[in-house]
Amino acid sequence: MTVAADLFPGGVNSPVRAYRAVGGEPPVLVRGEGAFVWNDAGRRYIDYVGAFGPLLLGHANRSVVEAIKNAAEAGGSFGVTGPGEVRLAQLIKTRMPSIERIRFVNSGTEAAMSALRVARAATGRDLIVKFEGGYHGHADSLLVKAGSGAATLSIPGSAGVAPSVAAQTLVATYNDLDSVAALLDSHPASVAAVIVEPV
Repeated sequence: MTVAADLFPGGVNSPVRAYRAVGGEPPVLVRGEGAFVWNDAGRRYIDYVGAFGPLLLGHANRSVVEAIKNAAEAGGSFGVTGPGEVRLAQLIKTRMPSIERIRFVNSGTEAAMSALRVARAATGRDLIVKFEGGYHGHADSLLVKAGSGAATLSIPGSAGVAPSVAAQTLVATYNDLDSVAALLDSHPASVAAVIVEPV
């Protein structure tokens, strides 16, 4: 981890990996199989994190590894629409017919940013309500949390977030509907969306 700390801010390449909320130093993991991961000293751990969501089938799942090999051998990414994404979109629409259009993105940050952009465009409103402690990626408007327990105080949770951007994100207390109602009542016809991380 010492080398990583010298190379990357906080020793990591994503704010969610910084371990600030849990303490200690992030482990350096070198291998994974199924529900297990190993660190650089050979110690095995149960992986309760699952890469923060996308490893539903576990590490090194044989069918996933084979599909990745086949895709790489076919040329990888071409920067334009390909048959794999068309097949996946069709499968999603078959399973969830109410979905009209699909946009694939590379990260949860991009998904959240896109959803908020659509909400703002559809409503013509600018404000977003999120919950204190909820993580929706590292976009500026999502790196905001309440300070000093004041539900309406928009304070950036990271240096470099412009106050004007932070002001467009209102923060409610998780699992407290009164705090949500208070924000909506105090900003009538201004809130485009409420985004929540279900935990």
